[in-house]
Amino acid sequence: MTLQDIEIKHNFEFPLLYKQLDNDGMLNIGEYGPNWYAEVYPLLKQNPSLLLHSYDFELLNSKSVNEAIEELQDPEDYRQVKKEFKFIPFAQSGAGDHYCFFVNEEKDGNIPIVYLWHDSNEINYLAKNLQDFIFKMILTDMANQDLYNKVSDEEFRNNIESVFRTHKKYLSTEQNNVLADILNREIIDYEIQLPRMKEPARGLLTDLELKTLLDQIIPFEKMDQSFEYSNE
Repeated sequence: MTLQDIEIKHNFEFPLLYKQLDNDGMLNIGEYGPNWYAEVYPLLKQNPSLLLHSYDFELLNSKSVNEAIEELQDPEDYRQVKKEFKFIPFAQSGAGDHYCFFVNEEKDGNIPIVYLWHDSNEINYLAKNLQDFIFKMILTDMANQDLYNKVSDEEFRNNIESVFRTHKKYLSTEQNNVLADILNREIIDYEIQLPRMKEPARGLLTDLELKTLLDQIIPFEKMDQSFEYSNE
C-alpha cells in the first residue's frame, strides 16, 4: 500500500515533507520481526531512516500506518477515539503509544504532531509540524545518552552524527546550525531535577538548555499541552 492509497482511502493528505521522506527512502524500515535487529538494523544504521536512533520511537511502514488508522477509527476499539478526531499514526513507542499527525488542526500547511497514549485518555502536543518534530527529536536525543544500556560515548556520538547527516536536508538553516554547533561540543554529565530527587544524565547539552532552545527555535503555543481523545 502506498501513501497515495492511504490518502485516497482515508480522505486526507500527508504533509509534503513526509511524502518527500518517502520518495527519498527515509521511511523504508523493512518488516519488524524476530530477525529485524540482526538483519535489517545494521543496514539502516549506515544511512539512518527517519529518527532511527531516537528513544522509544519505532517508525511504521505504510501497511502498518493504514492498519493503525483503521484501529483508531474502529468504533469497537478500546480507546474509543471521538469520531470527529482524525489522527494519522506514523510511528509508535515500544509500549504501543502512537506518534500522529493531527489532521483536524492543519493550518497553513502545518499539521501538528501529537502523542496518543494507548492506556490513558490523553493526547500530548509535540510540535507544530513534521520538520519541527524532527529537529526536536534529534536535539532531545543529543541531551540523552543511554546510560541504562551503557551506550559508549563513541557510539552515542556516531549515532547522532549519522542521523544528522541523513536528516539535515529536511531541516531549516537555523535548525541545522544549532545541531551542528552542539555536535562540536564535548559530552557532559549533568543532573535532571525531579520533584523529589535528582537523576543523573549525560549528553551534549542539559535538559534546561534543551527546553530553552526548543522555545527559541520551534516556538509552539500548544507544545506539551494535552487534551482527552475520548468521552469514555
